[in-house]
Amino acid sequence: MREQTPHQKIALVTGANKGIGRAAAEQLTSLGMTVLIGARDPQRGEEAAASIRAAGGDAHAVTLDVTDPTTVEGVARHVEERFGHLDVLINNAGITGSGQVSPEDAHDQVPSTVDLDMVRAVFETNVFGVITVTNAMLPLLRRSPVPRIVNVSSHAASLTIFSDPNGPMATLLPSAAYSPSKTALTALTVQYANELRKDGILVNAAAPGFVDTESNNHSGFLTTEQGAAILVHLAIVSADGPTAGFFSEEGPVPW
Repeated sequence: MREQTPHQKIALVTGANKGIGRAAAEQLTSLGMTVLIGARDPQRGEEAAASIRAAGGDAHAVTLDVTDPTTVEGVARHVEERFGHLDVLINNAGITGSGQVSPEDAHDQVPSTVDLDMVRAVFETNVFGVITVTNAMLPLLRRSPVPRIVNVSSHAASLTIFSDPNGPMATLLPSAAYSPSKTALTALTVQYANELRKDGILVNAAAPGFVDTESNNHSGFLTTEQGAAILVHLAIVSADGPTAGFFSEEGPVPW
């Protein structure tokens, strides 16, 4: 059954059962949106959605593995049948490839010694998964009066920052997996934005910053709420807002 309020905004956040994705989902519900919590694990997704509902938000779990087209197509059918449209897509699901991203265990991403299977796995989620989900949701986004796509990237995607021998990333080991996958994602963001500009679909990449999450063994100094702020900002920009951009809370991030 489709919703009774045709202008109700519907958002889908992938990888939203924890971390930045969950914080973004919470913030979107606080703005009055109905948010679909995309999660590979149905139980964890439902627990997150139930917690948001208990706090007064309208959230519902959907089983979604961005590397599995069957689950992606299933979510697209669910959105079609229940809501008939989608207003916001936040491609947040991603993996680092290492156990964590701390220097102690990042050695497996050094280009000259990297495991190619690990690189493929990272790109499968962080790049190809975004294409899979985005293309499945585009027909639904085209039915929205204010369609927005936000791809969650990273400051690690910036070639400008990483190529500076005296820059903030200079102490990190080189990466052949995570960083290049996020660089590819920002490039992909620009290409989608250029294609969809004429349709009024704004597409931007977000850099949440160094957020305290499981992926960095909770070494980040920003809260998930702080990291999610730029995602939410880009999800609700006005029609004359940016597209094909790469932003953090501080402003544009260099390519």
